[in-house]
Amino acid sequence: MKTHRQSKILELIRNNNVETQADLLEMLRNDGFNVTQATVSRDIKEMRLIKVLGSNGAYRYATEVVSPTKESADIYLYLTAVVSVDYAHTMVVIKTKSGMAQAVCAALDSTHWAGVLGSIAGDDTIFVAARTEAAALNLVSDLKKLISNNNSI
Repeated sequence: MKTHRQSKILELIRNNNVETQADLLEMLRNDGFNVTQATVSRDIKEMRLIKVLGSNGAYRYATEVVSPTKESADIYLYLTAVVSVDYAHTMVVIKTKSGMAQAVCAALDSTHWAGVLGSIAGDDTIFVAARTEAAALNLVSDLKKLISNNNSI
């Protein structure tokens, strides 16, 4: 039973963004496993599952052998380096920790955000030229969602 349950856990975390033990518990119960939170917690520990940053900016369970994707590395960079984001008309201003603007700017450029014409970085500030004010607002909104997840880490 334990081996079957743990196999199912691996399947669930491979195919879903399982963010919490409660999520995992619910998925197991939906698949017919009568388990408690304590059992799920023991399985997670025994299986050495870890939490990694998912593509949506939230943490999820994974096996120990996880190679970060370019997307998750960029998200991690935004989470840890970006201090604030604001805009005026079509100009977006991104403030970063000292010395991090070049890296964040490179990640931003490689992402090819819709409506972004170009960007330039200094030591701790990035200016982004957007095609329209709506594009600037979308970029600011998306980046703020990403960096707001930093408060829950």
